[in-house]
Amino acid sequence: MESLWRAATGSWSSTTEESHGGVEFWTNPERTGWLTKQGEYIKTWRRRWFVLKQGKLFWFKESVVSRSSRPRGVIPVGTCLTVKGADDVLNRQFAFMLSTPTETMYFIADTEKEKEDWINSIGRSIVQHSRSVTDSEVVDYDSKPGDK
Repeated sequence: MESLWRAATGSWSSTTEESHGGVEFWTNPERTGWLTKQGEYIKTWRRRWFVLKQGKLFWFKESVVSRSSRPRGVIPVGTCLTVKGADDVLNRQFAFMLSTPTETMYFIADTEKEKEDWINSIGRSIVQHSRSVTDSEVVDYDSKPGDK
């Protein structure tokens, strides 16, 4: 029954309170923006507002996100294996994909810069929240050699 509900709502994972993991997605997100997302079961393309915070990628119908907002879906990025460009896979500009061991999700940004920014932010979050990486092994992609 849950898979039927997921097919109807287009959500990758449950959007119950537990799936939010106590993340206050409405304040100080790491990245936000509009992306066009392909549905998991019904392969239509829909424009959604995305919020990346504390290892979770949430999406909403509207860009105004508050405490009372309910995500249409959430992806725990720590379970993701890769995030990379997919222009050639979809034959569409500014496309990228996010893969877990069992699923691949496709997105389209509005510009090349937004695509690269999302790939970098999600990639950093995957590294930081991956179960196989300890805190001491987290890489700071923003620092330059010699920075202290």
